[in-house]
Amino acid sequence: MIRPLASHRRITVKIGSALLVDRSKGLKADWLASLVADIAGLWAQGTEVLVVSSGAIALGRTILGLGKRVLKLEESQAAAAVGQIALARAWSEELARRGLKSGQVLVTLGDTEERRRYLNARATIGTLLKLKAVPVINENDTVATSEIRYGDNDRLAARVATMMGGDLLVLLSDIDGLYTAPPALNPDAKHIPLVERITPEIDAMAGGAASELSRGGMRTKIDAGKIATGAGTAMIITQGDRMNPLSAIDRGETCTWFAPSQNPVRGYKSWIAGQLEPAGRLTVDAGAITALLSGKSLLPAGVKLVSGDFARGDTVAILDPEGHEVARGLVAYDAADAVRIAGLKTAEIADALGYEPRSAMVHRDDLVVSRTVAQKMEG
Repeated sequence: MIRPLASHRRITVKIGSALLVDRSKGLKADWLASLVADIAGLWAQGTEVLVVSSGAIALGRTILGLGKRVLKLEESQAAAAVGQIALARAWSEELARRGLKSGQVLVTLGDTEERRRYLNARATIGTLLKLKAVPVINENDTVATSEIRYGDNDRLAARVATMMGGDLLVLLSDIDGLYTAPPALNPDAKHIPLVERITPEIDAMAGGAASELSRGGMRTKIDAGKIATGAGTAMIITQGDRMNPLSAIDRGETCTWFAPSQNPVRGYKSWIAGQLEPAGRLTVDAGAITALLSGKSLLPAGVKLVSGDFARGDTVAILDPEGHEVARGLVAYDAADAVRIAGLKTAEIADALGYEPRSAMVHRDDLVVSRTVAQKMEG
């Protein structure tokens, strides 16, 4: 079931704030040293390791003496500015002790959601790997705002893993895997060692955040799993607060393994499917859904409702009449024109717009059907 970590070509490891930073003492230097020892061991065996490291705000607020109170946005950004320097130095020095170079990469939501910036970020990280430098990646909390931030690094790590074509994502957490219910609240909760695919039942098991230092919870981990496994990347959730947490996986310590899809979405369509926030939504009728599931494009005639302020080329979610997402794709019209032609037959569109139209609202080459919907059809 779980292959040795060194048998993988490229692994992305996500570290939560609570694992890396003690709220009263600061950086957990001994724990970081043990993790870097694991990372160095994998690199020595030919496995590339990327790190998605939380902790800048938590470390910065400790350095600045901001205490436990809720921070204003500008205070969080200031804490990140201070903490990011200390965090980068800690990673750089610890990796150097093991003979490894490192490079810091700070990203915002737009760096993975906008195609050109996505390609630039991928090229930068790819070059670091070619130069045998460990990429240490974090959300750029110094400039991110509440409206544009990921809100957690689980999904960021999944986006990085799929962007870089990784075959394994490891989420080091404060829980040793997925349970049938939140174990802190339900003593009868049972651990799930293997998730072959993320079904609605698995989806329902996600709980809330367990630590005040961590913005992520099981909900975001399952969301990360959907992004990763849908693109062919396996995922592991395991307890990270033990020493040498990656070696612990190979020792057989408790974890949950999420198997990669046997029919993954690759490359360009992986980018479409993994986008976190669609720019708009198109509600379609039953006939359009049948067409999409058979591999056809979405035509304006099947669109019943248009919402959102999007431009041509933006990612939109395609919803069924009950509001469930059935697909995502790159829309061929601006929102204003999409509203004008929604529900119209192809022959009627030119008169409505005043120019020769494109035949599809979302072309099949730019469209990805939801894996949950596809699984239901297969079942």
